[in-house]
Amino acid sequence: MTLRVAAACAALVGLALQGGPATAGPKTVEVTIEHLAFSPSNVAVTTGDTIVFVNKDIVPHTATATDDSWTTGELANGASARVTLPEKAGADFFCKFHPVMKGHLTIAPSK
Repeated sequence: MTLRVAAACAALVGLALQGGPATAGPKTVEVTIEHLAFSPSNVAVTTGDTIVFVNKDIVPHTATATDDSWTTGELANGASARVTLPEKAGADFFCKFHPVMKGHLTIAPSK
């Protein structure tokens, strides 16, 4: 076993004994807009996470919270937008151009 591998193993054992890292930190989740639908349409996130909406349709779309707490603005074909969830983010979202397109966020508070 090389010295580098032994040091890495010792560090991992140390983390395991300490209970591992305190938090995983914010994550990024991708939601695709295609065929007039959000995919996935139900997304589990934590306050502070970032959602990247990618429009793969030939028509423009938005992803907008029903309470207007966040929006991507207009996304043309091939465009994307990042939304970092505010503390009081709306959980339900839709497309302003196509209101039948809907999605839902299950938002856990950040630790």
